[in-house]
Amino acid sequence: MVFQGSSTAISHTGKVRSNNQDSGYAGSNLFVVADGMGGHAGGDVASSLAIARLEALDKPYDTTAGAEKALRDAISEAAVDLIDTVHVRPELAGMGTTVSALIMVDDYAVIAHIGDSRIYLYRDDTLTQITTDHTFVQRLVDSGRITPEEARYHPRRSVLMRVLGDMDPDPELDTFIMPTQPGDRWLLCSDGLSGVVDDAHTAKALGMGLAPGRTADILLKQALDGGAPDNVTMVIVDVGGQHPVFSGTATIVGSASNPAGVEVPAAAPRRASWLHPNRQAANEPTHFEPAPEFLEELIEEDRRRSRRRRIGWIAGLALVLVLITGAVWLGYQWTQTRFFVGADEDTVVIYQGVQQNIGPISLSTPYEDTEIPLDSLSDFARATVVGTISASSLEDARRIVADISDLAGGSG
Repeated sequence: MVFQGSSTAISHTGKVRSNNQDSGYAGSNLFVVADGMGGHAGGDVASSLAIARLEALDKPYDTTAGAEKALRDAISEAAVDLIDTVHVRPELAGMGTTVSALIMVDDYAVIAHIGDSRIYLYRDDTLTQITTDHTFVQRLVDSGRITPEEARYHPRRSVLMRVLGDMDPDPELDTFIMPTQPGDRWLLCSDGLSGVVDDAHTAKALGMGLAPGRTADILLKQALDGGAPDNVTMVIVDVGGQHPVFSGTATIVGSASNPAGVEVPAAAPRRASWLHPNRQAANEPTHFEPAPEFLEELIEEDRRRSRRRRIGWIAGLALVLVLITGAVWLGYQWTQTRFFVGADEDTVVIYQGVQQNIGPISLSTPYEDTEIPLDSLSDFARATVVGTISASSLEDARRIVADISDLAGGSG
């Protein structure tokens, strides 16, 4: 039967990219996000072709197995479309796209996924990431080499290990079926959202209970406020709920919303260039799919980076300790240029250092015992000596002692 609920799709170029290579689709039963890659034109074409191929699946299904097979077949056909397109326009070689798709069948969600776009489920005030990123850093997380938080800022976080591209007509997909229930909110998004807005803020926005369109606007604003270095695309799907039931035509956003985006125009005349022809369309692609033999090189590079980071921390800590030790030593040396007059148990003594202590550490030592008995001093003079008398130098300290000696003689 036709899915009962409401949905929205929204896409934005972001604050850095010059064009939008993402595509999104929200229909009556089908919902898709595709994040294209491969340069200024390649990413547009790749994500648009994926949406164009999947669009025919937007219909009711009798069984979840039938919907799952349809997703697998359509995505494989999209891979063939990409390969055929590169034959016509070889300058687009290397293009590809992620695909995260969801078909609603009765009380179930049928999911297909490849790449690093994500599908989340918000249920009972809890946000759960349903798909697993097909990225190099996710492998590092899975193997325990780095934490999920470290993965968010890893320099290789955009390296895809699986993608719908122009090289493999039989891409390796993740497909599975999950039960869904009224009140569920599904979020499909490109990494332009998930890479900027963390799960806590995403869950807060989804939990406000606003209509899908308003919720998407809030999440988009958070991504833009966070810098939005990449295209931002999301599809929000509510199962049942208080908002109007979906009706009308499908919503298509991003590059797929431009009819020309799904066409393969004739190759433009090529000008002489020192650039490789397959690089001419490049516009700082955010992803690339490494060859299998490149994985070990990446892992070894990560190990080297970790070692350098540890060495850096150790060197930095050692430098701080050296600076602290040097400052303490210089401070102590300065104290040893100072003198003061004080008392031991029964005589007047000249001390080298300063009167203060640092915990149990004394910053002064007896320098010269004057052998002037404390008992020979007046009460006031004795109290003054016991309280210590600062001196500007050793000579000044001896002058003070001479004065005290005269007082002692006078008192005698």
